[in-house]
Amino acid sequence: MEAVHKTPEREAFYKKIDGDNLSALWNVLGDLVTPEPRSACRPHLWKFDSIRDYMTEAGKLITAKEAERRVLVLENPGLRGQSKVTTSLFAGVQMVVPGDVAPAHRHSQSALRFVLEGKGAHTTVDGERTAMEPGDFIITPSMTWHDHSNETNEPMFWLDGLDIPMVQFFDASFAEGSNEDQQKISKPAGDSFARYGHNLLPVDEKRKSKTSPIFNYPYNYTREALERAKARDEWDACHGLKLKFSNPETGDFAMPTIGTFIQLLPKGFETARYRSTDATVFAAIEGKGRTRIGDQTFEWGARDLFVVPSWHWVTHEADTDSVLFSFSDRPVQQKLDLFREDRGNA
Repeated sequence: MEAVHKTPEREAFYKKIDGDNLSALWNVLGDLVTPEPRSACRPHLWKFDSIRDYMTEAGKLITAKEAERRVLVLENPGLRGQSKVTTSLFAGVQMVVPGDVAPAHRHSQSALRFVLEGKGAHTTVDGERTAMEPGDFIITPSMTWHDHSNETNEPMFWLDGLDIPMVQFFDASFAEGSNEDQQKISKPAGDSFARYGHNLLPVDEKRKSKTSPIFNYPYNYTREALERAKARDEWDACHGLKLKFSNPETGDFAMPTIGTFIQLLPKGFETARYRSTDATVFAAIEGKGRTRIGDQTFEWGARDLFVVPSWHWVTHEADTDSVLFSFSDRPVQQKLDLFREDRGNA
């Protein structure tokens, strides 16, 4: 779109209509309707070892209860000060140390936890408590009570992913705290997975939530699924072997606003280039390798985190057998017919 020339008469007109809270679309149309996705979101990698050191220092400065949640925000370098890892998503690393209780609260925002390090701390969602282990993917659906605790001897770290910017955009945020730090346990451990995680569903149960009824997808089951798929030797040129976490009731994504994925890259595998409109956050849970995003290359190892902005060419290369967890806003884009992908020459 061509730039509109300025004239004294036009400038006077713009000043006049500004007083009535009006502006001329032709002056801003090129920035609003762009030929391709364009935002300040930039590629970046966060090394987990550095985050762990910072979190250990933070643990001496503030308690989980005082902080509500002891989290370091992964701020995209192009979106500083906005608490955004992409234009639509929030990400942070949370630490719960021995003896910690992150008090019960609930909110409109949907959240995921992906466990990075530590074993045996607990999260409770709507009366069901689950132990957390590395690689576990745990969901906190919108407006469900949740709290975290650590009764082990080691600190626990996990990746938090939330749709905070999305909910903020729609101005639909609600939140409340509980009078009790920890909610009462009303369901046996593993109840949701036992009910819904084996391709069998309660025949008469009526659910209103669009979120998966499974709230912990244990990594041992996820890893087994990858190995079974690997045996079929059906490798995708752009993704290696990539699976989505799904809602067993619908087959849709496990969360209505956030798509979650797990991906296996065997040693020596190099992906073909790929790009899509859903800016994506990655967490390496196994292995090491490198990812090229546009003209930048990022070396990653286990527990490192990185972000790929919308419509940036990306390739992965694995030095050892590697597993990547990732999440994006793909479910929303697909429902709005906005999602687009490009597989390059694959």
